[in-house]
Amino acid sequence: MDTVQLATRVEKSQDRLFRETTRQLGTTPADAMRVFVAAFNQHRGFPFDVRLAPVVEPFDNEEEAADFVTRMSRKMINETW
Repeated sequence: MDTVQLATRVEKSQDRLFRETTRQLGTTPADAMRVFVAAFNQHRGFPFDVRLAPVVEPFDNEEEAADFVTRMSRKMINETW
């Protein structure tokens, strides 16, 4: 099997966290990268959603927020019955 070496640069703090997380998972950074590359290729892109967070408009006041919560609660109760 022919192999190649992939290399990238990351911040030291990210490297430390990555190495510690792979250790806790019982694997190695190299194996984690191989799993990511295989999943990326299998999915023909990222193996997870990559998107911007939705734009959320804040409530104008507390009453508007309370009305929303009440409507959503009633909706959930009705869907349960």
